[in-house]
Amino acid sequence: MASTGLQVMGLILAGLGWVCGALVCAAPLWRVSAFVGGELVIAQVLWEGLWMNCLSQTTGHIQCKTYDSTLALPKSAQAARGLIVLSLLLCLLALIIGVAGAKCTHCMGSGNKAPKARLARIAGVLFLVAGLAYLLPICWTAYAIIRDFYDPNVAAPLKRELGPALYLGWGASLLLLVGGSLLHVGSSPPGGRALPVFGRAAKDNPQTGGAGEAKQQEKSFV
Repeated sequence: MASTGLQVMGLILAGLGWVCGALVCAAPLWRVSAFVGGELVIAQVLWEGLWMNCLSQTTGHIQCKTYDSTLALPKSAQAARGLIVLSLLLCLLALIIGVAGAKCTHCMGSGNKAPKARLARIAGVLFLVAGLAYLLPICWTAYAIIRDFYDPNVAAPLKRELGPALYLGWGASLLLLVGGSLLHVGSSPPGGRALPVFGRAAKDNPQTGGAGEAKQQEKSFV
């Protein structure tokens, strides 16, 4: 029997993960300029995201500009865009299916418990897939930033640090994974299942098994 509390908690956590994921996707705070050289001018800070980069000055003035061409971006940035957008779309689909399949809703009527639980389990799996698809570009971007930071062949003005959007992205991925797990577990049938029919029949009527063995012996003699 489905657990309403786990389903509601899973939907809430997954919904929060979807909202945080959308904010991370739009925020230009994935990469932040690193001050590792003595000759760097710290009056300006460069922020880079998936869709735009911004230049912040100490005076408080911020100037943002979207990328001129998507095809001119590195392959990793293009793949990150695709995975992030795919993850957000999967979250939206999973949220709709999860609300329809939740036990506390009446989208499919109160008598269709088994189909509703099946829909909720599908929504939980979709949230898990979306969380993994969202986590992949976040981890890959963090790895690339750390690799270039410690690479001596990369010039100091080109080095970047981990932006706050990456930390929020890790939190969003965790919310999606935990929410999807709770939704799936709360919609699963109880673990203790009855014995198969043939097993119970054999225990209840042991004479039937003996008769069957006798018939097999007669056939073997024939």
